[in-house]
Amino acid sequence: MTTVDLPLLPLGRGTDRVSERGVDCPGDLPAPSDPDLVARARAAKEALGDRVFVLGHHYQRDEVIAFADVTGDSFKLARDAAARPEAEYIVFCGVHFMAESADILTGPDQKVVLPDLAAGCSMADMARLAQVEDAWDALADAGVVDSVVPVTYMNSSADIKAFCGRNGGVVCTSSNAEVALEWAFEQKSDAKILFLPDQHLGRNTAVQKMGLTLEDCVVWNPLRPNGGLTAEQLRDARMILWKGHCSVHGRFSPAVVDELRATIPDVNILVHPECQHEVVLKADLVGSTEFIIKTIEAAPSGSSWAIGTELNLVKRLAEAHPDKNIVFLDKTVCYCSTMNRIDLPHFVWALENLVAGNVVNQITVDPETEKWALVALERMLALPGRTQKD
Repeated sequence: MTTVDLPLLPLGRGTDRVSERGVDCPGDLPAPSDPDLVARARAAKEALGDRVFVLGHHYQRDEVIAFADVTGDSFKLARDAAARPEAEYIVFCGVHFMAESADILTGPDQKVVLPDLAAGCSMADMARLAQVEDAWDALADAGVVDSVVPVTYMNSSADIKAFCGRNGGVVCTSSNAEVALEWAFEQKSDAKILFLPDQHLGRNTAVQKMGLTLEDCVVWNPLRPNGGLTAEQLRDARMILWKGHCSVHGRFSPAVVDELRATIPDVNILVHPECQHEVVLKADLVGSTEFIIKTIEAAPSGSSWAIGTELNLVKRLAEAHPDKNIVFLDKTVCYCSTMNRIDLPHFVWALENLVAGNVVNQITVDPETEKWALVALERMLALPGRTQKD
């Protein structure tokens, strides 16, 4: 099931009985206008003490980040949770696939809570297990499946990670995608990679980092028979890119890069590798969220930067570095709509329920899926170089 299949559940109100997305907050979800929200959040967190560990993704709202014990990218946060076995509750202020990873990596007695179950990820939802299994069957029919190594981006569901684990593949982050692709190509003499679910990270890594060409890459469209590709195209390809993308990073355009260069003298263009290939080609620097943060921290005073990533983070960087000219690489507001579902009312609601002994919105991954997803994650952790950052 993808986000487009789901009913609209504003602010998480309402119940979808055939999906875990969407949650009924039974009558006590605080109003966003409640002037006591901050005090209630603080009191609930203090009441829980060391029993709760709050994770805040970089793309979260400031009002939520204020209560995070640690901040970071998805895999870093999941590992931070695993390093806190004494915490009974892990409250993940992020999106669904991130909470799944935390459940996979934490102990069986720890409970992972997502304040709003409707906080999904459009990119992760673009690759459903049934679709990927159909693609695998089509690759077998084309006579190439024995050469294919599946690689999935961390921004994918647990069952897609498990699919890669079962089929000799690996998980990657935006920091170690190059290392993961190198590993995948080494697994078979005639290896080709099925890269899930973000075509842009796969293409940018293959072409910009690995020396492959655009002609080496084909795009598998799960909505078309055989992915819209011929058997010959599949035989010739080295990278089979799933037709998925980030709804935030996919918005940035080459035209805006050109406009900013014309209007801001000596501007540095800094973008995430989930951006379109044409944008990456025009950028000065390309890297993960952690790379973006560290680049800005190390930048000289007075320098100018246009950043192509989620707006909450860009605003936070601009506020933290007033000595630098930091602007957003888009003309319009570009928040991650699903990340922004985790707001202060849902956070307060979740914590106050935990104080009362009610575990709400617990994210659990079934044992079989967890087993094979962990195999793919452990393969990633065994890779050389940086493996702990997104």
